[in-house]
Amino acid sequence: MLYQLTLRQSRTYLYSALFIVANLLLPQVVHLIPNGGAVLLPFYFFTLFAGYKYGFNVGLITAVVSPLLCNLVMGMPAVAWLPIVLIKSVLAALAAASVAKWFNKATLPAIALAVVLYTAAGFCIEWAMSQNIHVALNDILIGYPGLLLQIIGCYLLLKR
Repeated sequence: MLYQLTLRQSRTYLYSALFIVANLLLPQVVHLIPNGGAVLLPFYFFTLFAGYKYGFNVGLITAVVSPLLCNLVMGMPAVAWLPIVLIKSVLAALAAASVAKWFNKATLPAIALAVVLYTAAGFCIEWAMSQNIHVALNDILIGYPGLLLQIIGCYLLLKR
């Protein structure tokens, strides 16, 4: 079952806190693997899930607080990368919540659509910001295993 939690519900903040903690822990585990962060893109996984399962409010809180808190506590993402990570996180939450609301169910194609939408929008914005197509393509060329993991992992978690 998918939800659209409001900012007046305490569950919104409870679930957001859980996903923020998960977004702090998962990257730490993934970064034990050489180049794990760039390949597996762990930072967007729980934001995508939060937005899809609980709606834009939970997704947005998770998307904004996770990178900021992770940067303050662990120094990652680096300050130079923080704006684009924040933008992509918000895009992931928006795409997930929008697709979930549109389809009103969790399917592999729907989740794949959410990932494609936020990745494409993130690519365009990163390219515009960096003026470097190679930098902008990293999430696709290097991070495709992470994108696939987001689709499959999010689907399995949503179906659970």
